Amino acid sequence: MTQQVPSTEPELAGVRNFRDVGGLPTVDGRRVRHGVLFRSGHLAHATEDDAAFLASLGLHTIFDFRNAADQRLEGPDVELPGVRNVNLPLSDPADGAEFWKMVRDGDLDQLRAILADGKGAARMIASYRTIVKERTAEHSQVLRALAEDSVPALMHCAAGKDRAGISIAVTLLALGVEREAIIADYLESNAKHRRYKVRRSGSAETAYTPEVMELLSPLFDARAEYLQAAFEAIEQTWGGVDTYLEQGLALTPAARDRLRERLLD
Repeated sequence: MTQQVPSTEPELAGVRNFRDVGGLPTVDGRRVRHGVLFRSGHLAHATEDDAAFLASLGLHTIFDFRNAADQRLEGPDVELPGVRNVNLPLSDPADGAEFWKMVRDGDLDQLRAILADGKGAARMIASYRTIVKERTAEHSQVLRALAEDSVPALMHCAAGKDRAGISIAVTLLALGVEREAIIADYLESNAKHRRYKVRRSGSAETAYTPEVMELLSPLFDARAEYLQAAFEAIEQTWGGVDTYLEQGLALTPAARDRLRERLLD
């Protein structure tokens, strides 16, 4: 572990985008408790030291939002003693093996065809809206588990940005965290030491040209417009957060109160 980031937030050697969500303010003056809710990229490449640190957190549950294709590509999470692992696959914003094959192996013309002229960002916005609207069962399961017994908890996907980012945002909405604070936490995924490392075939001179990286950037950036699109989908579909939580996610007021008691100071 290096000291490029504050000592309260270790930079793990094989796990990207790890952080404690604690400290975020709610609209009624409370804060998310430290040490109860964490987020990260996948744990498949965690080193021995990384695993020891993660084990020291006293985690009850790890929620892995990767799908089978992700797990084939990266491998399974490291096993942490005494920790429950729950796999709830959510749609990858860059969904589909063929699309990801294009990202990794496609030439410049192919990348232009699928990503240029705003198509990459539009794909991300559409996927964020879809995940919020269509993955209510998964998000309901997460929130009800947190309200019952599943803390401390770690949520992750592949990069820890999109699927984990949406799931963390939904959790923070249920806790009453200020919207600006939710977006600010989401945007932390843009820090250089957090970003997912794009793997492209070919030589560095051809695989990672400035134009290629510019074309790929919408897929690997955390952009406020993406998360705003998810929030807008909640408003347009359910009319507001409270109705979304009660009707969309079947989270009763009593369960929401238990969730807040477990995760807020």
